[in-house]
Amino acid sequence: MAELVREIEKEDIAEIKKLLNKVFGISEFVDIKRLGGMMNHSYKVTLENGEEFLVRIPGEGTDEMINRIDEKKSTELACKLGIDSELLYFDEKGYKIMRFIKNPQPMNEDVMKREDIIKQAANIFSKLHNSLVDTGVIFDVFEKALLYEKIISDYQVSLYDDYSDTRSYVFDLYKGLQDKSEINIVPCHNDSLVDNWVLDEDDRLYLIDWEFSGMNDAVWDLSCLSIEANYSDVEDNILLKSYYQRNITDDERKHFIIEKILIDYLWTLWGLARVPFDGDFMREYASGRYERLHDNIKQYKKIK
Repeated sequence: MAELVREIEKEDIAEIKKLLNKVFGISEFVDIKRLGGMMNHSYKVTLENGEEFLVRIPGEGTDEMINRIDEKKSTELACKLGIDSELLYFDEKGYKIMRFIKNPQPMNEDVMKREDIIKQAANIFSKLHNSLVDTGVIFDVFEKALLYEKIISDYQVSLYDDYSDTRSYVFDLYKGLQDKSEINIVPCHNDSLVDNWVLDEDDRLYLIDWEFSGMNDAVWDLSCLSIEANYSDVEDNILLKSYYQRNITDDERKHFIIEKILIDYLWTLWGLARVPFDGDFMREYASGRYERLHDNIKQYKKIK
């Protein structure tokens, strides 16, 4: 999916100057660039001394979908583990300043399909999942689905004709995983799309943007990267073998596909919940997710 890049919004300049003054004691900068992203207003800001920072201003409607205190906990963990850049400021409203990753390389699906990058991603997930930290932030698929469904209903956004049946099927898959005790609950990023990976000038990979992070099934992160970077079986095998350090079992392969279904189910609803704020672009995004969800259901039924 093409990156959504917007122009600098004039009202953001005053907010950025206030933040800079609060954190650094200065309010002037020599350069500013609007970065990509679908929800927030994020900027690369360069100070007179040459230092570069990422400044994030929360987007419209995000207060209904994101708990910023929870996001801060996971961001602090990621920075402590060295898988994200340095955090300098984060308040309860979601205003954030981080050190900008030096000379980031262009990121796209092709880069994320490189074997060396896949192995770095697997290592980042392993470091996060094995950190033995309980952030206390629960990422529950159906709790979040209920939240998004309420927003969709409140703003009278239409759902799909077969949504009720699809929802029931997806819920049964999720319950099946729980009944088998196959879910390993650990700190997860939960939104590892291509735009949330940054490769610096030395080919070091970082995972950024922890808005949806929380304690979740470890396999979610692996499946999320796979579908977001459009991995084939070849890339999937590199990712899974690098993560597990062995060949996976048939049951683990099924689990991997189920998580793909759950991911597209949740982000379909998220996309529809963003329609009132971002327009038809998000409906197209949601429809693409929903179509892929059904493709993966068909794949799962073939190997079930």
